[in-house]
Amino acid sequence: MDFRFSEEEEFFRDNVRKFVEREVRPRAEEIDRKDEFPFDLFRKVGELGYFGIRYPEEDGGMGGNTMLFTIMMEEFAWASLGFAASVAMQCLMGTNFLYRFGTKEIKERCFYPALRGEKIGTIAFTEPDAGSDLANIRTVAKRDGDYYVLNGTKTWITNATIADFVTVCASTDRSKGLKGLAFFLVERDTPGYSVGKKIEKLGAKGSENTEIIFEDCRIPKENLLGEEGKGFQYLLEILAEIRIMTGALAIGLARAALEDGIRYSKERVAFGKPICKHQLIAEKIARMRTDLDASKLLVYRAAWLKDNNLPHLTEASMAKYHATETCCMIVDEVTRIYGAYGF
Repeated sequence: MDFRFSEEEEFFRDNVRKFVEREVRPRAEEIDRKDEFPFDLFRKVGELGYFGIRYPEEDGGMGGNTMLFTIMMEEFAWASLGFAASVAMQCLMGTNFLYRFGTKEIKERCFYPALRGEKIGTIAFTEPDAGSDLANIRTVAKRDGDYYVLNGTKTWITNATIADFVTVCASTDRSKGLKGLAFFLVERDTPGYSVGKKIEKLGAKGSENTEIIFEDCRIPKENLLGEEGKGFQYLLEILAEIRIMTGALAIGLARAALEDGIRYSKERVAFGKPICKHQLIAEKIARMRTDLDASKLLVYRAAWLKDNNLPHLTEASMAKYHATETCCMIVDEVTRIYGAYGF
């Protein structure tokens, strides 16, 4: 059992870290305050080829694996969680179905430009009455000759305000529940497609969320991604990777918060010594570092299992759970270390 990253992985992390330290971290506060999508940063990520980290070189990608993708997501979240969420969407959910099922024309029109950062993609699952409960999805897609007609509403859709295309989960037969789901490509200029008001959030700024409305939205039958009725099966095939990615985002943010907290605890003096020398603060830091390391082990173990084609769905779920809970705990504790400044 080897707990070390390979030379390739360390080299990649070093390159990503240098990029986010130079380009993203200095802009993080500006992104949070303005809550506007940073198009210029997004294009720079595309120029580096990072959006294709998961895809084969012959399809315009970097030929990487889940481990490299996880490393990249941790580093981006360390710099800016909101921007990292947008990058994650482009790398995985926003482009995955196009890569797997898109026609040559769809790939030329949407997938390859997305890998270069020239177009922005997203995915639409969530509805006002259906989040994790995919069997209750009410957006429907009815076949009409050489077209499908979509009607319904999606909400909390990442990057929807600026997306050029969206992969939509819809039901072709609501009586079949999960067995009636399918995925469709809908491009922004399609008649019947509209974007609602941006949702105001407390965190993850810069990653814009909004509603998408489909009203008799007609798309060519070629925009069906895969087969009717297999949408849930397709989703399960990337669900573990989505959970690993979420865990990586959590440990990146937690790491940033903990670093800030430790730095401040060394600067703040109370009762004649830095507060990190007081037992209460020292105990908090020790517990946070321990839980963060445990989260890292769980997340990177899940990534390793996936890359080695070993069972990993349960391990990915455990990693996501532990990492996100740890992240919330660390951010809360660091806020306490900062005292009034934490507000």
